Amino acid sequence: MNRYGPYLPALKNALQKLDLWRSSFGDEGIGFDLPDPNELSLILETLAQRLEGNYPFHHPQYAGQMLKPPHPAAWLAYSLAMTINPNNHALDGGPPTSEMEKECVGMLAEMVGYHDHYLGHLTSGGTIANLEALFVAREIHPGKAIAASANAHYTHSRMCHVLNADFIEIPADRNGIPDLDFIEDHASEIGTLVVTMGTTGLGIVEPLSEMKSLADIYGFRIHADAAYGGFFSLISDKLPSHRHWTFLSECDSIVIDPHKHGLQPYGCGSVLYKNAAVGKYFKHDSPYTYFTSDELHLGEISLECSRAGAAAAALWTTLQLLPLTGSGLGNILLHARNAAIRFSERILENSDWELFMQPELDIAGYFKKPAVLKLSELNRVNRTVFEAGMKDKERGFHLSLFKVPADQFTGLFPEYLSDTPAAIILRSVFMKEEHEGFSNELADRIFSVSEE
Repeated sequence: MNRYGPYLPALKNALQKLDLWRSSFGDEGIGFDLPDPNELSLILETLAQRLEGNYPFHHPQYAGQMLKPPHPAAWLAYSLAMTINPNNHALDGGPPTSEMEKECVGMLAEMVGYHDHYLGHLTSGGTIANLEALFVAREIHPGKAIAASANAHYTHSRMCHVLNADFIEIPADRNGIPDLDFIEDHASEIGTLVVTMGTTGLGIVEPLSEMKSLADIYGFRIHADAAYGGFFSLISDKLPSHRHWTFLSECDSIVIDPHKHGLQPYGCGSVLYKNAAVGKYFKHDSPYTYFTSDELHLGEISLECSRAGAAAAALWTTLQLLPLTGSGLGNILLHARNAAIRFSERILENSDWELFMQPELDIAGYFKKPAVLKLSELNRVNRTVFEAGMKDKERGFHLSLFKVPADQFTGLFPEYLSDTPAAIILRSVFMKEEHEGFSNELADRIFSVSEE
């Protein structure tokens, strides 16, 4: 069945309306020869064939990396807007999509509890969003370090290198929780503390409540990297980490990626600041733009210049269908969360398998027990299962491998001999709502392959 077919008439109708708008300016305006439809059709057919070389990101048997197709509303809106190709760097580059971006940012701000005097915008991804937040952190506390846990995304240490800012890595215990005593011991050196609300490895939600208490005592700022987990705030009352999410509104800055759980195409991140006064750090002047309005434009509060207005159009359209509420977009995240819980239960029910730790969001880490309890054998067995799953199209599966430092793994499973620097376990990301109904089937497939 063509899952996209029912939506193509809607795109066609919208394109016809835009064509009427274009024709109102006259027949001129196309600076290139339009391709022959038959020739283009053949090229696109070839492209479609080449795209079949991808893994089946659309199917629930794919539970490997943080990949899934965007919502139909998002790709339709993106396609429609790209026929104009607005640029949200300045109001005169895309007046309607700039307004849509501001509306989307307002919805995100309300979701995290920012109500007045906040500042924010969309970005081309979480990496740039975190770069901007860390840039502000450096400007506010020049000479002081930015600190993040050992489980934080590597972008933080790398961007600190780009910014020529000192970086402090906070050790984490065997459960992945940052060492609070270490933070206290180094508090005088820290200007901004990064708290990860959903690590990209296993979805660990770091203890924001305790880390915020330390910030209140010692005066450093808090930046919440919620690139992956941010939308889970919609269902935080159903999460084991609920008390930490209640402090999200007290963070000085927050990064959330709509191109993850926001169902958007790649190229859509966001950064929010609790205090709009940080806009002064982005102040710049350009001699040739921004004369069409006295209103603040998005280019004045970002490091990026050109940004696709189509990304704002796609997010705005999606949020009209799935508002940022528990019963809207939150319902999809609840399905994902339920899938991780049910899959983990299946792992625990099988005596040949072990759950690495209980999932906090929708990511599960687990492994098959080897006959000989040593890390080298554990790694061999799990790599074999990982590779075997990708060979069968109909009964196969796509997982990912996750590396755990040997001392962390043996701290949780002391019966294993540590004969190699790291343990390799299996990891599944249950991002798609379809995963809830497929979690039993996926477990059965994995168990079947492992027995063989």
